[in-house]
Amino acid sequence: MTETFETIRYAADVVVTTTDGYVLLIQRGWDPHKGAWALPGGHVDPGETSQEAAARELAEEAGVYAAPDELDQVGVFDRPGRDPRGRYVTVAYQLTVIPGTIVEAGDDATRAEWWPLSSLPPLAFDHADIIAAAAAR
Repeated sequence: MTETFETIRYAADVVVTTTDGYVLLIQRGWDPHKGAWALPGGHVDPGETSQEAAARELAEEAGVYAAPDELDQVGVFDRPGRDPRGRYVTVAYQLTVIPGTIVEAGDDATRAEWWPLSSLPPLAFDHADIIAAAAAR
């Protein structure tokens, strides 16, 4: 019997919403989906929990600072094919902030903006599904 192993990458994403119905999106500066809108997020580094990675990525990509324990878990997203680079498993988190929270793009994000939840642009990966799961909570 031959065993087949798959490389699985571990990631974290954050759905940041305001109390008046907006969600924070970043515009990707790198492939895949360069130029597309997405949630802040990225790889979990060695020695880090997904919650710590989510807080770090949020600060790096959008200039929004939150303690890891302020982020509430939305769920785990692991559908094969959700990322063109290979198998990615992401743990998604949610944070609610006040309207007017200032965002500033950084790291691999070229822009960071607030979008009305009722009028989102096409999103990279399965981020529309993640936002829908967060909204259903």
